[in-house]
Amino acid sequence: GSSLARQQLTTNQIRAIFGEVRRIEGDWKIDPKRANKNLILLKPKMAYRAKKEQRSRGVGELVSVLDPAINLVAGKQKNFTRFVEFFEAILAYHKAAGGN
Repeated sequence: GSSLARQQLTTNQIRAIFGEVRRIEGDWKIDPKRANKNLILLKPKMAYRAKKEQRSRGVGELVSVLDPAINLVAGKQKNFTRFVEFFEAILAYHKAAGGN
């Protein structure tokens, strides 16, 4: 959280990715197969966002944490729920560290 804040990662940048994760979470209850596909497709979306936001190294750092985490939780709803909680904690720590 504080490391990301120092690297000029904004709350809006985190929330853009987190919003996608929340949509996937909602899909998981309706269509787990589709949700898992969307989770895997989140990886290239995050890579694009990191490249697009190069002025802020924080996006790249966030992606470097989330990308392997997605590999660990793909296909496992219970683990995905923990991933969402982990991501919520990142957002909370970022805000507590004075992130914009």
